[in-house]
Amino acid sequence: MNDILQEIGATLAYGALGIALMALGYLVVEVTTPGRLSNQIWAEANRGAALLLSAKLVGVGAIVTTAIVTSDDDLGQGLVDTAVFGGIGIVLMVVAFYLLDVVTPGKLGETLVGGSAIHPAGWVVAATDLAVAAIVAGAVS
Repeated sequence: MNDILQEIGATLAYGALGIALMALGYLVVEVTTPGRLSNQIWAEANRGAALLLSAKLVGVGAIVTTAIVTSDDDLGQGLVDTAVFGGIGIVLMVVAFYLLDVVTPGKLGETLVGGSAIHPAGWVVAATDLAVAAIVAGAVS
């Protein structure tokens, strides 16, 4: 019975940390794109904004999942590792976004959420986020 309670506690702790890291990912998209993200996605049905947020959340989720799976049996150390690698992944995704912004015409954030259709650059940014997440997840394992 004690083992199941420890597993429930670990699941809740990792779950809370994963949700916190995804919230941080949400804030990153909010900061890197113009306008209120929640309004753009839910009220304006902006597909570009939804694509960017979706890719970021899937990427963060993949990093967190890999960090959990490869963590030690020590819950405290596993949570620290997950937080560190999740944070690194988010930072690297932001760096990749700004590097793309530098090498592409215009302001990338405005381009991505500026219309009702998904701009082709949105797919590039989404693929970049997922690739960075895969690289970090690979480094974790």
